[in-house]
Amino acid sequence: MSNPVGVAQALLVRHCEAVGPAPDAPLTPQGCAQAVALAERLAAHPIDYVVSSPHLRADATIAPFAARAGLRVHVDERLAERRMSAEPIPNWREVVQRSFVDPDHRVPGGESSAEALSRGLAAVSAVLSAGFRLPAISSHGQLLSLVLHSIDPAFGYQGWQSLKFPDVFLLEVKGGRTAFSRLPE
Repeated sequence: MSNPVGVAQALLVRHCEAVGPAPDAPLTPQGCAQAVALAERLAAHPIDYVVSSPHLRADATIAPFAARAGLRVHVDERLAERRMSAEPIPNWREVVQRSFVDPDHRVPGGESSAEALSRGLAAVSAVLSAGFRLPAISSHGQLLSLVLHSIDPAFGYQGWQSLKFPDVFLLEVKGGRTAFSRLPE
């Protein structure tokens, strides 16, 4: 994969399987194996910069690749997963679904999808404009789905539900047009 002149590209990586949604939740044993397999898969691409959410599961997902490639994992707080609520909520899937149709909706102590998208897009834009050949951005399902939804409104709740642990998308900006595609496993 090369980066043609005038095209900005990035790989968006959804984290591997984790024990839960807490910021300090580690990967499961299966998630650790997924991260090793992901490192092998990403090695085929000319990645020259790695940035991650501060959440442990996103960092642990990309760390094996970064170590293999001799790259440092940079941390950007803006790539953290959307904070849905200060307390666990039983109907969290309904809140996620509503996020794609009502971006200003929030539950008490939570962050609206519009707020999460704003910071997520700012982080992705900063990486895309920094001049890297092919940066890898490790983040989370909701945040990445909101970014993808902003590019293609057809990628909504069903798109979020279709995400795998891990998942990788190639994001390309060319001539003011932004597009994405899921990389094959």
